[in-house]
Parts: sequence; C-alpha cells; structure tokens
Amino acid sequence: MAAENFFFGVIAILMVVAAIRVVTTRNIVHAALWLVIVLAGVAAQFILLVAEFTAVTQVLVYIGAIVVLFLFGIMLTRAPLGNSLERDRRQMILGAVVAVALAALLGYVLVDTWGNDKIDLGSTPSAAAATSDSPGQSTPARGHVSPALMASANTQVVSDSIFRDYLIPFEAVSVLLLGALMGAIVLARRD
Repeated sequence: MAAENFFFGVIAILMVVAAIRVVTTRNIVHAALWLVIVLAGVAAQFILLVAEFTAVTQVLVYIGAIVVLFLFGIMLTRAPLGNSLERDRRQMILGAVVAVALAALLGYVLVDTWGNDKIDLGSTPSAAAATSDSPGQSTPARGHVSPALMASANTQVVSDSIFRDYLIPFEAVSVLLLGALMGAIVLARRD
C-alpha cells in the first residue's frame, strides 16, 4: 500500500467523523470547531494531490476567514447554545431529505461523467506523463498526467482566474463577509 493511499484514508476517516460531529453536536461553537477540522482535512487532501496553492487558499479563505467569521458572529450575537427538540426534529427530517437528494445527484453526475473510464494502476507518474497521442506532441494523453505536472498547470490557471477574471466577485464576497460581521456587531450592541 502506498503512503499516499494510507494518509488519504486516515484523513478521509477523520473528515467524515468531524463532519458527522458538525451536524450532531448540540453546541454551536463546538460545531464550528469541528468544521475547522473538516476544512483542514480538505486542505490536507489538496496537499496529497500536489496542489499546494489550492491547499493554502483553502486554509486562508475557509479556516482563516469564514470560520473566524462564524465564531465572531456566534459570540457577538449571543446565539442560544441550547437545543430545541421540536425544532431539531423538523430540521433533521428536512436535512435527511436534502442529503439523500444531493447524494443521488452527485452519484449520477459521477457515473455519467466517468462511468466508462478505466484507471491504469500499473503505470508510474513519470511514465504516464511521458505518454502522448503522437511522438512529437509534448502534451500528455488524456488520463495520463503526472500529479506534479497537473498541479503546476492548475495552480497557474486557478490563480490567473481568481486574480484576473474573477477579481471583482472575489472582492465582493469579502465585502459581503465584512458586512455580515458588522451586522452581527450592531445586533449584539443593541442589547
């Protein structure tokens, strides 16, 4: 068993346990902290995929900004930390219906997109990167790209997209999050 597969399994199990704890814990602050573990696991999976830029972006944007915003919002608005069994039962039924629908949709999309593809587990990344459709072509064949080559290309594409094509929406989201935090402070100060 390769080390990547072992660490993928460990991180995935940790993420699943933490995700279950996010939705089952009764304390909203604890739920936000379990969410930090899930998001850190996503960043760790990106590191296993040799996508360091995406991993750092995951940590900075989600863990560094959004979870901190959640925690400040929870603390500043003095949200009730108890539970209401009647309200929780209605939300659990609706949540289960939505979860099953999303799982079915995701399964359909995955099978429809990659249902007929075969994975060649016998080739090494360097040999797979060397294969191409024609001898003079430098682009690897579809499905045979080394993780390092793919990560360097993806990092450039993602960074160019965020900071050139989607700069205005990226900044608009940050202003929206800042407005939400300021709204939480105003609501907390009224008491």
